[in-house]
Amino acid sequence: MKVVKLEDVINTEQEIKGKNWTSRRLILKDTGMGYSVHDTVIKAGTETHIWYQNHLEAVYCIEGEGEVVTLKDEKIHPISANTLYALDEHDEHLLRATTDMRMVCVFNPPITGQEIHDENGVYPLVTEKA
Repeated sequence: MKVVKLEDVINTEQEIKGKNWTSRRLILKDTGMGYSVHDTVIKAGTETHIWYQNHLEAVYCIEGEGEVVTLKDEKIHPISANTLYALDEHDEHLLRATTDMRMVCVFNPPITGQEIHDENGVYPLVTEKA
């Protein structure tokens, strides 16, 4: 059994900060669970282009408000606390935060912890931890 406390991840190499977000990576590929789990904060007033071509992601909003825009159909999906959205078709999207949004994100395949969004909002598929 594995027990992870958020306080033990903050200010470690498992807390990654981007321009618009901070991702605290709680469960990574090396745990052998087959998925990764992240506690992510999206900054208010930001728009982030994301396109997980190599991963499926489910996102559960636990705090805040914003919206997801799927780019293939320009559909706007309002997101607030107690709402889950699943990017089950590798959906290219914009994530817009009206207020700070705190999200629990689950990735399949799991993230190693080494991934960084590229210019298209894509995480590369990393097979080994550097």
